[in-house]
Amino acid sequence: MSNIEDAKQYVRSSGSVGANYIEANESLSKKDFCFRIKICRKEAKESSYWLKIMRATNLEFESEINILIQESDELKKIFSAILEKSS
Repeated sequence: MSNIEDAKQYVRSSGSVGANYIEANESLSKKDFCFRIKICRKEAKESSYWLKIMRATNLEFESEINILIQESDELKKIFSAILEKSS
């Protein structure tokens, strides 16, 4: 039962990364763009958190989940770089 709830949270946070990235690209100001990219970074961090919880309770999928954690960490770095260059 907890896996279902953790997976739902992961789907919400990972979906939010993409939705906010689209919003950032359609932003009307630099301030709004930076705000949306910060949300993307925050949601990527949250996605990583939920993946780590799922990894701890689903050891049979550890290697697959590790790949997703690595991707979310790379997204965090990309969003941080975008913010640095936008300032």
